[in-house]
Amino acid sequence: MFTAGASTIKINLSSLTSPSFRFLSSTSSSPSLQTKSRDFTPLTNVSLSTGKRRYLCSVSASKSENGFTGSSFQGDESFFRSVLEGMETVYLNRNPTAKAVLGLVQSADGERICYDHFAFRTFGVNGHGIDSMASIFLDYGYTQKEELRFPVKKLRALWFSPPSNLSDAGSGIKGPLPRIFISELLVDQMSPQAQEIIKKYVEISASGYKHAALASALGSLTWKKPLYSEFQQLARESEYAAWTLVNGYALNHVTISTHRLKSQLRSIKRLNQFIEGSEFKLNSEGGILKVSPDGLLLQSSTVADSSTFQFSDGVTESVPCSYIEFAERLVLPQYKNLPEEEVREFHRRDGFEVGNADKIFESTSKEQLTRRAA
Repeated sequence: MFTAGASTIKINLSSLTSPSFRFLSSTSSSPSLQTKSRDFTPLTNVSLSTGKRRYLCSVSASKSENGFTGSSFQGDESFFRSVLEGMETVYLNRNPTAKAVLGLVQSADGERICYDHFAFRTFGVNGHGIDSMASIFLDYGYTQKEELRFPVKKLRALWFSPPSNLSDAGSGIKGPLPRIFISELLVDQMSPQAQEIIKKYVEISASGYKHAALASALGSLTWKKPLYSEFQQLARESEYAAWTLVNGYALNHVTISTHRLKSQLRSIKRLNQFIEGSEFKLNSEGGILKVSPDGLLLQSSTVADSSTFQFSDGVTESVPCSYIEFAERLVLPQYKNLPEEEVREFHRRDGFEVGNADKIFESTSKEQLTRRAA
């Protein structure tokens, strides 16, 4: 998909314009997906609650060459990948930085791009939280993993590992399936004013949360466009809430798996230098490079793109869109003596880190966007 040469990318960058800003909305769920697992044993007979209906998804454990210990894929693979492709297409059309960076990296590396994870944001109220977006992934064989908590931001998140019995020789969506990271705003911890705004639009959405993946793939909100004053109110209290109000279930970011690259860019430090040298700004919150306490998970991200959004009262203003992230997962200590050619994904650090993720969230913050424009 991303085969243009570096010179072509530069030409394209000069003519890139933001597409019309139609947004998708999400309906995420409640805390029904809480996990106690701290190892990487797949959950079986996972019960997913979405509103008044309940779905039972049975999964079986396996480990494949792509390195994931998880469930077996269920259903039609081509359909599932088409859904992901729809999400990716909306994301790339709205975020010229992500599209350009993907092209530049593939052009410079000369190899395929593998995605580490996809991330989504949701409102954790009345079925519109994590469960709403998680349902499709559980139905197709993903396995629920650890919960992460962000008390200051009033967020919780779960991540899901992909099924492993698939061919993954392709690039991008056609390559190894990504991990999924879904967060939700703990709405009941917000001010009464913020809760009133969020619940107003969630109620307008009605049963829209049952179709979160469809909304994401179409790039549509499941509620009507908000008032600009309501967006401002939420932004003062939670930039995450304001982002979700106008972006809904849109992909918040995709992440390039840097250690799966073949050139010197497989080092995230070199990749960061390459991205900045190509005149893209990286999220500087907590430093450009975010490092987990064990030193084995290294992450960085660009600053989000912005686009004009017409609110329901006719006001047109710039709002944050999405960004692209980079992740390098280092080999676990017990496998450090393995020859490089024998290292697989399951030999590397898995999962996510609260400290890293907390700083990556800031990629859509006003402070970072203002810095980008400076």
